[in-house]
Amino acid sequence: MRSFLARTLVTSAAIAGIAAGSLAGASASLAAPQPVARPAVTSPHLSLLAVNNLGLNTTRAMNWQSCLNAWGYNAGAVDGQLGPNSWKAAQRMLNDLGYNAGTVDGILGPNTITALQKFLGVTPDGIAGPQTRGAFWDYNATGC
Repeated sequence: MRSFLARTLVTSAAIAGIAAGSLAGASASLAAPQPVARPAVTSPHLSLLAVNNLGLNTTRAMNWQSCLNAWGYNAGAVDGQLGPNSWKAAQRMLNDLGYNAGTVDGILGPNTITALQKFLGVTPDGIAGPQTRGAFWDYNATGC
């Protein structure tokens, strides 16, 4: 009987030790400090999309940039990425043509889209939907 009692105590102590060790390990891992999330960009002057090609591939976006540059609107580097410089150039051009793109800020917003739609001969609604994207795609099939 004594050996049975000794084995029971040893087994109980081992189980308690294992359980305590498991709990201690779990609590230590839960207590580890979590990394602080930081924003990738902190500038308040960035649009939601730094580049918006309105569905154009690189070649057709380069055609648009080349035309803007050829027409004297300085779209910057002809790299196939329609970013703020490209859209500022487009806004200047659209404003000069009387399509009222609004403020030259390089942001592709509803005013710029409406002006671009008028330029492309699309019913203006300020939304760059499939019809606008298709017309912009077709327009930029070749250089100017």
